[in-house]
Amino acid sequence: MQRARERATFREVFAVSEYRALWLAQVFSVAGDQLARVALTVLVYDRTQSALLAAITYAASIIPAFLGGILLSGLADRFPRRTVMIVCDVARALLVALMAIPGIPIAAIIGLLFVTTLASAPFNSARSAIYPDFLSGDRYVLGTAITLTTYQFAQVLGFVTGGAVVGFFGIRNSLLIDAATFLCSALLVRLGVRARPAPGGPATRRASPLSDAIAGARLVFGNAALLMPMLFGWLSAFYNVPEGLAAPFAKTLHGGPATVGLILGAQAFGASAGLVTFSRLVDPSRRQRLMGPLAIGASGILVAMAFRPGLAGSLLILTVSGLCASFQLAANAAFVSAAPQQQRSQAFGLAVAGMSLGQGAAMILAGAAAGYIAPAVVIALSGAVGAVAAICLIASWSRRAR
Repeated sequence: MQRARERATFREVFAVSEYRALWLAQVFSVAGDQLARVALTVLVYDRTQSALLAAITYAASIIPAFLGGILLSGLADRFPRRTVMIVCDVARALLVALMAIPGIPIAAIIGLLFVTTLASAPFNSARSAIYPDFLSGDRYVLGTAITLTTYQFAQVLGFVTGGAVVGFFGIRNSLLIDAATFLCSALLVRLGVRARPAPGGPATRRASPLSDAIAGARLVFGNAALLMPMLFGWLSAFYNVPEGLAAPFAKTLHGGPATVGLILGAQAFGASAGLVTFSRLVDPSRRQRLMGPLAIGASGILVAMAFRPGLAGSLLILTVSGLCASFQLAANAAFVSAAPQQQRSQAFGLAVAGMSLGQGAAMILAGAAAGYIAPAVVIALSGAVGAVAAICLIASWSRRAR
């Protein structure tokens, strides 16, 4: 009976009006983001037939999060977090609308995508840092699970819809829809989230982005309670490689834009189911113990791609990988419980920055490798490396625990 009380309920989480506003804002913006991302990836690959350029285009929407996470996440500690989110949303809406200008070169689109993603870093840090202000204990864990599940589910809808839009309507409509979702998100944050003062106080506004970054690095790398969960989060670079190779992988399976959407959506669908299961059926006391085995499985299952299982088998493998990726929920909860409130945004920013850099670099390397060997083999090799990295990390954490 006591264990049952440890778990929060969906009703308790959605009873918080601020959480409802941020959740609905996420539904709009993430679905639009994924729709535009798959549209751009398919467009570049169709024009160039280059797996490397397709991977670079996809990574251009990820890598800037590294710079933004390092240099801009501290804005959400120095200024009111609601204000930071609204300004970022409006800026991203304008940038994405520029991408929809007819005849704009691919290079300009990639550049605008780079800047748009750069502006996403302070928004994401502010949103992650503000959750503990109105969610505590297992309500925070469940709220995070719902947020991550929504992100994955919105990815599924965005990816599948993105493939249909590219096939039937083209890239311009996709980008205009994405711009509109950012405006909807800004409005929801403005109306639904309570204004709070900057957590660091007025004096912190004089700090430079570089000093923020240095302070954040000292905080995270000097504290094992923050460092280890962050490193577990960075394992996503290995099992997310299929996203960067979706277009060339779909071609080897004799598929088009719709197949790209299915490949991109399978892992996200598995992650959605895994997060719900992990948060609702696993006791809080057992979540961290399962983090290691699931981390190994998220990458290790991708080794089966080496056997060329076809479309149905590949989608099943990617779905299982997504299910195992639910370990990120335990890593996130451990990280936020150890992060001080005054530097929470900067700590989150550093963690996301490293994750984005790893994902972008892994995708570019995989794209380059796919020019010489089959995409399925590249995915299998990435999974093998990720599984080994997870095993090493588990061993290191066990030594620290002892």
